[in-house]
Amino acid sequence: MRKLRLAAASGTLVDYDGKARVRQIRTVLALLALLIAFLVACWVAEVRLDVLIRKSGAFLNYIDDIFHLDTGDAVWTAPVEWYWGLGRWLIALAETILMAYAGTVLGAFAAFVLCFAASHNFTNNRVLQFATLRFLEFARTVPDIVFALIFVISFGLGALPGVFAIAIHTMGALGKLFAEVVENIDVKPVEGIAASGGGRFAQIRYGALPQVLSNFVSYTLLRFEVNVRSAAVLGFVGAGGIGDRLLISIRKFYNSDVSAILLLIIATVMIIDYGTERVRHRLIGAEVKR
Repeated sequence: MRKLRLAAASGTLVDYDGKARVRQIRTVLALLALLIAFLVACWVAEVRLDVLIRKSGAFLNYIDDIFHLDTGDAVWTAPVEWYWGLGRWLIALAETILMAYAGTVLGAFAAFVLCFAASHNFTNNRVLQFATLRFLEFARTVPDIVFALIFVISFGLGALPGVFAIAIHTMGALGKLFAEVVENIDVKPVEGIAASGGGRFAQIRYGALPQVLSNFVSYTLLRFEVNVRSAAVLGFVGAGGIGDRLLISIRKFYNSDVSAILLLIIATVMIIDYGTERVRHRLIGAEVKR
């Protein structure tokens, strides 16, 4: 009997070693395939290490240039001269933030309306669900800067094209996230309201919304952070805001202005990130407590 047990244990160990070896081989092959794919991607994209090393000096020289005034002095030695245009830059920065805010609100509202049609547990019409999902995919797949270019041609220069571009892209991104949240709710409250004669609005208002509202707000705040950064870039195509001032400074080689505006944008994004992060954590904490 003891020999049989030893033989069984030995067989189990051999079987375990064999399976572990197979897993190790699969892991090595997967990593090798990933490395090959990475090298192929670098080759196709013409990512060359020698060019990076050779041109890195020019990049570092430009970074050094934007932190020096025309006199050659470091920018921090003359902060008043460095931020000579602070007033107009702050106005442009406020325009960027408001553009991101308006676009986020419009996009989040549209995403809220469409997410229920895109979720399978709220839509029995599969054609409607498929069409809504494809529409949201189109809205988030096309870069917002492309939408901004189209709207600049249609409506002219200014913040309005940027608001519309951000709203459409936000609708596509949040619509998908909102739909996934709705698909993971507990459907029993919704079914109970439907069984008692409640219409679709009542099912959403009293059955689904209490379960998804905190996640919806959290995702919207996160998207607002992204949109502030996007709004700064949209100014490059004439959509207004601080990006327009930055592009002018780059084109005219106002190097110290470039660093001043960049630091303003970075500081603003950091403050917004910190504030929205605190709100999101509170919402998540409140949801866990419930």
